[in-house]
Amino acid sequence: QVQLVESGGGLVQPGGSLRLSCAASGSIRSIYTMGWFRQTPGKQRELVARITNGGSIDYADSVKGRFTISRDNAKTTVYLQMNSLEPEDTAVYYCYFRDIISSSTTWGQGTQVTVSS
Repeated sequence: QVQLVESGGGLVQPGGSLRLSCAASGSIRSIYTMGWFRQTPGKQRELVARITNGGSIDYADSVKGRFTISRDNAKTTVYLQMNSLEPEDTAVYYCYFRDIISSSTTWGQGTQVTVSS
């Protein structure tokens, strides 16, 4: 099993920045993807950014040029640097870990990001 611990999030004014972190531990295999989804009330969870163990990165169109996903050298902690935040970015952000071999997905506990003046 994989465990995820998220940190970061909070309240920020429009145009501000926040950084989210997600640390994975446990049974981490060699082929996996980590990333972030977000969800607002009444809407489906949507992909924000993801990074494969090989280093391929994808972003949602709505965050391209503003958000950056990265990871540590051990490849078990991912970061989401969020700049130029907009009120529309307000959501609960969930870290996830997807084991490509078993097709299983582990979710973090979620962290609230609120962009408001």
